Amino acid sequence: MRRTKYLNVCSKNIMLMMLLFLIAACSHQQLDIPVSNRTRPETVLRGVHVVQPGETLFTIAWRYGQDYRRLASTNGVRSPYVIYPGQRLSLSGRAPSTSSQSNTVAKASVSAQSQAAKKKVYKKEPAPAVKKKTDNHPISSWRWPAKGNVVSRFSSRGSVNKGIDIAGKIGEPVFATAAGEVVYAGSGLTGYGNLIIVKHNGSYLSAYAHNKVLLVREGSTVKAGQKIAEIGSTGTSEPKLHFEIRRNGKPVDPLLYLSKR
Repeated sequence: MRRTKYLNVCSKNIMLMMLLFLIAACSHQQLDIPVSNRTRPETVLRGVHVVQPGETLFTIAWRYGQDYRRLASTNGVRSPYVIYPGQRLSLSGRAPSTSSQSNTVAKASVSAQSQAAKKKVYKKEPAPAVKKKTDNHPISSWRWPAKGNVVSRFSSRGSVNKGIDIAGKIGEPVFATAAGEVVYAGSGLTGYGNLIIVKHNGSYLSAYAHNKVLLVREGSTVKAGQKIAEIGSTGTSEPKLHFEIRRNGKPVDPLLYLSKR
């Protein structure tokens, strides 16, 4: 009798230990999930974006990895690509519903009239002659945007980097990689700090992030090698220049375009 009770107690203890072991193993497995590998898709082609104050068509297209011309065409936005806070932009390639778009345009018109005297924060388009020259001129060479060494290279897998990072000191010059038009100059894109986006022609854009000071404004025409900003640490933890080139909205490796040093 005593032996039977002893065996029952031992069995219960063994089962309890096995249960605790399984719980611990499951908990350990959950903690080992590599959260750092959960990266945002490179291109977003679905959903709707509601325009926020300070945003432009170019920054929205940049954020979602789209060609600005495709985004404009889908939503019936014509040059000079003026958009308004509260406007709904389709990202999927399908135009928004007529009723929704009409209400948005009506509200946008009222907002535009009431704010006509205020400073404009949206893209300014140059004269047609200048625009034609900018869209058609070939890019014979791409100059380096800063003098420092590359500390982080382009990567589309694993730890995604949509451009290159160039080391530098606070205040060192940032140069335009090629001639073009400044289509964005501001700090409205999360993670980029003080940012400049330059349109070189109908296919190529370049971006210069984390600047301390911006020396050009939206609508300005810049020459290749022109100083457009100063290296800073805005939007990041150390002084550096984050530089990107995009072809038809898609990030490409800048080292395949920049001239040899």
